[in-house]
Amino acid sequence: MTGTTTGTGTSTAQQEDVVDVLLAQHQRIRGLFADVRAARGEHKQQAFDELRALLAVHETGEELVVRPAAARTAGKAEASARNEEEAEANRALLELEKLDVTSPGFDAELAAFQQAVEAHAQHEEKEEFPALLAFCDPEQRRAMGRRLLAAERIAPTHPHPGTAGKPVLQWTVGPFASLLDRAKDAYAHHRD
Repeated sequence: MTGTTTGTGTSTAQQEDVVDVLLAQHQRIRGLFADVRAARGEHKQQAFDELRALLAVHETGEELVVRPAAARTAGKAEASARNEEEAEANRALLELEKLDVTSPGFDAELAAFQQAVEAHAQHEEKEEFPALLAFCDPEQRRAMGRRLLAAERIAPTHPHPGTAGKPVLQWTVGPFASLLDRAKDAYAHHRD
């Protein structure tokens, strides 16, 4: 693939590098947390829905594509620890999703959840990503980036704690859960 320049000034090859994709998603997640905290009413719900969907597909993509490579490059213990964090995040996100964004406890729960998500992202950025950069050549990282983006396109948009951290279940149940989640999202969007 050539490194053609896009309208953003970033090459296509760079946009597909798995580490660059994930770092950009981490920044987007941080921005969405800030948006949810600052928003009120319907905008707050919309921002939370976008954050929830991004986190759900992001974590699924990481578990399916990044964790196997991280187990080889950063070590099995590192990959296992990140999967455990993601499973816990899935449970916490499910509990947050049950709350009304205007309820008294939502902001406190969101703040605690954001701290856990940020700690998880920091581990990835300081331990997994440097190992991927050191042990995977640019073409391998671009291939991983393409697989990550493909996995995210068919990933569920809501948390499913029963499959979190279990790639085999995600590969078998995930596409069906994704169809249901996306239908649920479309119905909710259409109803508004």
